[in-house]
Amino acid sequence: MTVDYIMYGSDHSLYSGKARAYLRYKGLNWEERPATREVYRSIILPNIGAPIIPVLETAAGEYVQDTTDIIDFLEARHPRAPVYPATPLQRLVALLLELYGDEWLLIPAMHYRWSVLDQQYEFIMSEFGKLSDPSASFKEQVAIGEKTSRAFSGMVPALGVTEETIPGIEAAYLEFLEQLDRHFSRFDFLLGSRPSIGDYGFIGPLYAHLGRDPVPKALMQARAPHVYAWVQRMIDPAPLAGEFLADDAIPDTLLPILATMFRDQLPDVLDVIAHNSAWLDANPGGNVPRFHGMHRFNTGAAEGERCIHSYAQWLFQRPWLHYQSLAGEEKPAADALLESVGGLAAMNVKLRHWVERRPGQLELVEGRMPRPQQ
Repeated sequence: MTVDYIMYGSDHSLYSGKARAYLRYKGLNWEERPATREVYRSIILPNIGAPIIPVLETAAGEYVQDTTDIIDFLEARHPRAPVYPATPLQRLVALLLELYGDEWLLIPAMHYRWSVLDQQYEFIMSEFGKLSDPSASFKEQVAIGEKTSRAFSGMVPALGVTEETIPGIEAAYLEFLEQLDRHFSRFDFLLGSRPSIGDYGFIGPLYAHLGRDPVPKALMQARAPHVYAWVQRMIDPAPLAGEFLADDAIPDTLLPILATMFRDQLPDVLDVIAHNSAWLDANPGGNVPRFHGMHRFNTGAAEGERCIHSYAQWLFQRPWLHYQSLAGEEKPAADALLESVGGLAAMNVKLRHWVERRPGQLELVEGRMPRPQQ
């Protein structure tokens, strides 16, 4: 049978989990194929220009990379049961939570995969090895995984995960789990009975790493059973089902999570934007590197250094642009919500340049910004 879409990914890939959950919810005619070494060589590198997954291939031979781009590409083609709320506050919150899940929950996700590796060694190594060579024996896959996983495990210090920061990272994650569990004790998804783009931002880290690797999975099941139940709903959804809450309502149970996001993540993002501006001043007309240097960060009581991830600005621009587009009665309501969670100043930051995505790279553009849609 001919399929409309092929997704190249893997079970243990954080961002593959985000795209997979979306494709399942939309009930599309698709299949997943493992991103083996041969797939990287013959499909991903020639068409994307970088060894990165997931990648979506269409029946017409189009290739889309980056989970947000994949979702937006498919939303335009399959608009039924949209994952972007139509109402202003819910859309703003959904976009903010996608940013939080995609970028900030990566820190505990990578910690709980690699810092406790001795407690789940064969599982992790075999998952990497199975992707490279599905036909190899379990022992051979573990040996292969020991080689192919090194680049990923080596990223942990760059994300700010060190012996000094680990206690604070774990405490912040457990607080987040408690808050999210309280929310999911009342609601099926973040904004009602339908998953939003915010849910897809969360499912990447909360499935492949934190809800599937043995150690953090056991932690989630014990400490946050409602979160674990949500993970199961996300990875095995009822296609096209559910609705967002009526009257643009934002559950009170999301406010502590948003407050933590603005307290911890947004200072990091705003500093990334400042560093991107300085980089553009020094390199006019260039393509900004994904990572350029280190800077200070905080998460809960943890304080340390992590990489300056220029992509964070690209993802921040989405809720920022939506907020800037609000007018009439929508603006005061959004301002009141942001003020209540400590985010009003951050969302009013002035951007003097725009980050645009290109295949395999990011481009900083001086003065060229989309006009907010009124």
